[in-house]
Amino acid sequence: MSELTWKGRWNELKGKVKQEYADLTDDDLLYAEGKEDELLGRLQKKTGKTRDEVESWLNNLE
Repeated sequence: MSELTWKGRWNELKGKVKQEYADLTDDDLLYAEGKEDELLGRLQKKTGKTRDEVESWLNNLE
């Protein structure tokens, strides 16, 4: 997901992510500009998915 896509879609995706993984907190899902890698790492750790799986999963959420 490109940086511009992250900015535009993250708030909308956040709710869907929390529905699927209820143990994720708002702190886990905090998006800070330029920190996409850090966010992906947190999601990897919490979901047990690889980076590619997390990116694919996020790209497919609608």
